[in-house]
Amino acid sequence: MRHWPLSLLILLAMPVAAAAATAPVALGIFDGWGAFRDATRARCYAIAAPSATIGQPQVKPYASVGYWPKSGIRGQFYVRLSKARAEGRDLRLTIGSRRFILAGKGVHGWASDARMDAAIVAAMRSAPSMSVESRAAAGGAIADTYRLRGAATAIDAAALGCARMK
Repeated sequence: MRHWPLSLLILLAMPVAAAAATAPVALGIFDGWGAFRDATRARCYAIAAPSATIGQPQVKPYASVGYWPKSGIRGQFYVRLSKARAEGRDLRLTIGSRRFILAGKGVHGWASDARMDAAIVAAMRSAPSMSVESRAAAGGAIADTYRLRGAATAIDAAALGCARMK
């Protein structure tokens, strides 16, 4: 059996310890929505994967609502699509009877301003699901559907998780 010098073992363990110290902390999981605090970036967020997508995803899609207290950002909506969107095509977010045209490029989508962020979060609190739709750059449709059960609680947990960060 080979004996490793203590200093080498410490050096090997440092990246693992550093990664564990900087990993986001789970604030809770609520019916498929998770809330996390990332102290290294001074942010908190609620996040979920879609319950359904059309076709084979090209990237791992998700929707999130984020908080960056140091920047004064609260309740910012973001979505990463399952496929890159065709340039010049609308990115439509439907939540219950509400419809929003998101800004973005490629696989990224977001609200055009803070008022739209607030309207999206308010709609998410009362609807059972939301869907993001567009045309894919490679042809075909993009349609990512999210269940919203637990979203309001996860959003609130993320907001509370960053309430004392300044």
